Amino acid sequence: MVCCAGLSPRPLPRDGHGIPVPRSIVRDVDTRRHVPRTDLVLADPRLAEAERRLGRPLVKAAVGRAQQRARDGQIAPEEVADAAVAELPARASALTPVINATGVLVHTNLGRAPLSAAAVDAIVAAAGHCDVEFDLATGARARRGAGALDALARAVPAAGAVAVVNNNAAALVLAATALRRPDADEIVVSRGELIEIGDRFRLPDLLVSTGARLREVGTTNRTTVADYADAAGPRTAFILKVHPSNFRIEGFTAAAAVSELAGLGPPVVFDIGSGLLVPHPRLPEEPSAATALRDGAALVTASGDKLLGGPQAGLLLGRADLVRTLTRHPLARALRVDKLTLAALEATLAGPVPPVAAALAADPAGLFQRAERAVARLAAAGLDARVAAAKAAVGGGGAPGVELDSAALSLPEALAVRLRRGEPAVVGRLESGRLLLDLRSVSEEQDPVLVDAILAVHRDVS
Repeated sequence: MVCCAGLSPRPLPRDGHGIPVPRSIVRDVDTRRHVPRTDLVLADPRLAEAERRLGRPLVKAAVGRAQQRARDGQIAPEEVADAAVAELPARASALTPVINATGVLVHTNLGRAPLSAAAVDAIVAAAGHCDVEFDLATGARARRGAGALDALARAVPAAGAVAVVNNNAAALVLAATALRRPDADEIVVSRGELIEIGDRFRLPDLLVSTGARLREVGTTNRTTVADYADAAGPRTAFILKVHPSNFRIEGFTAAAAVSELAGLGPPVVFDIGSGLLVPHPRLPEEPSAATALRDGAALVTASGDKLLGGPQAGLLLGRADLVRTLTRHPLARALRVDKLTLAALEATLAGPVPPVAAALAADPAGLFQRAERAVARLAAAGLDARVAAAKAAVGGGGAPGVELDSAALSLPEALAVRLRRGEPAVVGRLESGRLLLDLRSVSEEQDPVLVDAILAVHRDVS
């Protein structure tokens, strides 16, 4: 090809022939013009499949971010689809699965009780249409959540009737509202039991919000049955006893027992809090629903997602007339639970031992054996891993001050952040410059997953 002096050939569109272009001219190509259109990127089979699984908005947002990276010159235009696929979330929900290695069995910030496999299966089965309020034999309407309510009644035979609302605070609100009358609007409660729990939630504020008047008796550290007797009268709707589940007072103290209060006349409502239905040998000081009812409590309220090991729910157990009054109150409709909660609750009560109960009963010797096996794998990969004795806790406002002997994996503190950001996330606790992963709050089935997560982080650091 013959070119003019000072000119260089450039291919013509389509025919490949060169055209003379002065060498002194600099031609800048705007790569943004080559960023693929959104519809073309979404047609990628990987993104099309993700759209069916995650929904169009999440996938389209990922594509948009990848396109912007290409416009900013961070990636090549042909890499947009790959970049979008790489940043797709694992699921449509922002909630991330966590391995709870904190040693706190019922960790409120990590969702409290992990559900059993049976409860998870029950939720999946109930996720579509189900007979939550329908009798398949007769084709007529049936009692809502009959299976869950029957399972709860069987678990605590001392209860004349049972009901379920959406959490324990709701159970107390319903009791304070439904059991109050214009001529009997007082709730008698000890000053030492006007508790505050997490996130500045205060029990007296909750009760007053219902329109009830609180009649406080006794002192912070000492309240006797005589204090209650002096306060109880015609205007008393009920006597409220609250288990101070997230703190413990020691020294010069006194508290009235349920059996003493039951003889004063007004019904006794006992908020046991943690959801222990029957006594547990490792928690001798923790009140149970069965014991409270046996001692004369007219109504017991408890949480479903703490020591019971089920879904979030407020359990109501007690005298049939009182439970009937509560369930017939208009507020009960606003506080009722959905079909998924009912399914998980029934499976927790009627199915195999839930994870919280298994963790509570775990043998320390078995925990050390698990820790030794895990450390052997980690050390073989060159990681500074050791077995450490640890103290676990119940958590969730249950059994304050009770320590449970446990075993932990002791790792370099620097791994803590990377493990929290992993998939699955691993959360432990820091002590004396080391990261401790307490195995009492980790199920044995999770051990391989936990070790693999640690090794993955270790490889990234190395």
